[in-house]
Amino acid sequence: MSKRNTQQRRHTIITLLNSQGEVGVDELAKRFDTSEVTIRKDLAILENSGLLLRRYGGAVPLPKEITETKNENLSQRKILIAQKAAMMINDHNRIIIDSGHTTSALVTELNNKKGLVVMTNSLAIANKLQTLENEPTLLMTGGTWDTHSESFQGQVAENSLRSYDFDQLFIGADGIDLERGTTTFNELIGLSRVMAEVSREVIVLVESDKFNRKIPNVEIPMNQIHTVITDRELSAEKRQEIIDQGVNLIIAD
Repeated sequence: MSKRNTQQRRHTIITLLNSQGEVGVDELAKRFDTSEVTIRKDLAILENSGLLLRRYGGAVPLPKEITETKNENLSQRKILIAQKAAMMINDHNRIIIDSGHTTSALVTELNNKKGLVVMTNSLAIANKLQTLENEPTLLMTGGTWDTHSESFQGQVAENSLRSYDFDQLFIGADGIDLERGTTTFNELIGLSRVMAEVSREVIVLVESDKFNRKIPNVEIPMNQIHTVITDRELSAEKRQEIIDQGVNLIIAD
């Protein structure tokens, strides 16, 4: 079955779930004339994407309090930043999407991009990529799982990245220091630096309230950053500091 048909089936499953309140594996297999194994895979992917909860023999919608919390966490600023970032991506680009909430928001904006090759170290991002209509070629770094960042890190992941070259890296940050660069609470910074090394363009997606946070670990120095995308709350002074360093500044408005 084609990727398009697979995505149509999954969209229909969500529509049925919302209208009926629950769906069953055997019912769905008969409806789509496919195997129960295929339906269970569909439900697993939809659950990983935060669209439903699996139950024995089928699935139910997410509880209202969970969906409300998820929507609050994915702030409007993150969505606007992600939309600006997506405008920088051409069809058939080879990109890296680092783990993080803002970078995860970018995936939803890639639905109309064709022929993308996407490397990520995040299982959550990988699962979201699989739900896109124009499903990109997905590459995973592998490596050692880090529970703090919910991503793969370490030597294996770094060596995997060095086997490729990429057009763009899209990366977030816990903070950004305009004298030092992007900063993080996580001491595992090696992979982020390798991501920057193997990418022609480094694009940082960061909300304005993360500027000048006092965080000890520097990930990517300012002289390696090509573009910063942030929201309109960034002060005029900070905007000028970024531009003065030769970094392209995009304000998501």
